[in-house]
Amino acid sequence: MHAVKHPSTAVFMKLAAAVVLAATSATAASQSAISVVDDRGTRVVLPAAATRIAALAPSITELVFAAGAGDKLIGVPRYSDFPSAAASIRQIGDASRIDLERVLSLKPDLVIAWKTGNHAADFERLEQLGFTVFVAEPETLSAIPRLLRAIASLAGTGAAGEAAAGDFERGIAALNAQYRMRSPVRVFYEIWHEPLMTVNARHMISDVIALCGGRNVFAPVPVLTPIVSLESVIAARPEVVLGGSSATTPAEFAAPWMQAERYAALRRVQARYVDPDYIQRQTPRVLQGARTVCEHIDAVRTARNTH
Repeated sequence: MHAVKHPSTAVFMKLAAAVVLAATSATAASQSAISVVDDRGTRVVLPAAATRIAALAPSITELVFAAGAGDKLIGVPRYSDFPSAAASIRQIGDASRIDLERVLSLKPDLVIAWKTGNHAADFERLEQLGFTVFVAEPETLSAIPRLLRAIASLAGTGAAGEAAAGDFERGIAALNAQYRMRSPVRVFYEIWHEPLMTVNARHMISDVIALCGGRNVFAPVPVLTPIVSLESVIAARPEVVLGGSSATTPAEFAAPWMQAERYAALRRVQARYVDPDYIQRQTPRVLQGARTVCEHIDAVRTARNTH
């Protein structure tokens, strides 16, 4: 009968050390993983900071650059024209029709989508194929700094993201203190003219109007971007019409509303231009758009109060 050989103390020590090392490595990997919650309420986890990012909307492209991660972008959609460096990045279709095959070929380690601008089927398909997808839906002004911080966290550019978020928050706080409590002005915001389209209370533009002490006359409508009739605008009796996506100059934007002066309810209405890139793209440039909106609303307020 052969004696059973027991492992030596040295062998036990080596085994124990290996177990400790494996546990330590696992703990370190867990601690280095990045975890944020996107605007679907989904927790998005990366083992390390993203180095290859695909943006699925022009506004997302801007947000990534603003968060200090523009050099990590390897794919952007058509019309990603700000900042100018975005023009040199490979295009992957447009926001409404993403070229999934091209995205796959670029092998991104992070895809950032726009919830209501992209087709859900597109980014859901990317998730099914194993890609990490963060979905953004900036509905309010407070969403901009939140998304800057989230994107910076995922990209490992925390300091740059925090600086951009802080600048935006301070700018908005200054406008809030200056304008929000002034006498209200009734505002119609035109996002398109044929057909006539506007926004309800859930859109960021409505948040900007409120910041400036304005009242969105179509805030209660249940649809985010409803088509409205001229008759309904007349009934709402706005004091100012804001917009710009249907025109390229202030005069061009104002022209159709000057013709509407034949209606008694619109006889005194003013039409004032706002560059759509500064108000209809949900990016840090909204701060510049908000300053313009506040100035326009305050000019109407001042004129009204002097009569």
